[in-house]
Amino acid sequence: MARHPLPPSATDISPDGEVPSRSLLLGFLTSLRPDQWTKNLIVFAGLIFGQRLLEPSAMWTAIAAFAVFCGLSSAMYLLNDLLDLEEDRRHPAKRHRAIAAGQVPVPVAAVGAVGLVAVSLGAGFWVDTQFGIVAAGFVALLTAYSRFLKYLVILDVLSISAGFVLRAAGGAVAVDVPISPWLLVCTVLLSLFLALSKRLHELVSLGYTAATNRQALAEYTPTLLGQLITIVAGATLVSYAVYTAEPVTVAKFGTERLTWTFPFPIYGIFRYLYLLHRHQGGSSPSETLLNDRPLLTCVVLWAGAIVLIIYRPWSM
Repeated sequence: MARHPLPPSATDISPDGEVPSRSLLLGFLTSLRPDQWTKNLIVFAGLIFGQRLLEPSAMWTAIAAFAVFCGLSSAMYLLNDLLDLEEDRRHPAKRHRAIAAGQVPVPVAAVGAVGLVAVSLGAGFWVDTQFGIVAAGFVALLTAYSRFLKYLVILDVLSISAGFVLRAAGGAVAVDVPISPWLLVCTVLLSLFLALSKRLHELVSLGYTAATNRQALAEYTPTLLGQLITIVAGATLVSYAVYTAEPVTVAKFGTERLTWTFPFPIYGIFRYLYLLHRHQGGSSPSETLLNDRPLLTCVVLWAGAIVLIIYRPWSM
């Protein structure tokens, strides 16, 4: 009978049951999911579209806001891993996570989560009181998501989307700039697109065990998720097109050239759908972005085009 290989971290446990400090530290750092911090880059939307990118004080404030959301999101990942401990141990991939595999003891993860929340929220209120309130709302939302919202069909993906809106709003509040309602609408729709794509990937990859590993998946079908993805993908592109062309945007930036950036989101969404359906991508939007060179290039070029059009360095 073939032996099932142990999770890599399990071999790091000493005979007396203790986890070596080096293995513990590595496991803890991995559990913080630093590869997911790219999700917090939306914090800089307020800085860029608020036309304060070239102000050093605003830049440092935005960087501090980004760091706060990185700390809070890592704390929420720890909390989620603690609450999903038994489910993760049954999952074919998640059972290798440091907490589920026993590389990071539960008390260490719990203390780390509480400590990160306390330090990050303290830093958030130090940056700005209103920003601190938004950050606290982010913690409340993701805690509710980890506890019960992720088990409720539709509300699970809407909660994820709301988390991105709070990031964007927090970044704008931190640097004291208004943010266009259309940008918030685009944020909602794009994050819904990514969340629904992730659900579809989970449903297809887990097969008949999907409902066992994530309760909400029992209420979804590939057809339903495909229809929802089509709706939000189209709505995202239309909303972005309206934002770049509306008179308020043109008057604010003094140019109609933002419409020139429309091909980038078209290609980005089409490329993501291609990876989802042809290469089983979409399990993690951050990993998909970082590992797919054409998609990453598209995002970088889009961001560069936005900065060039808004700030027009050639006119200085």
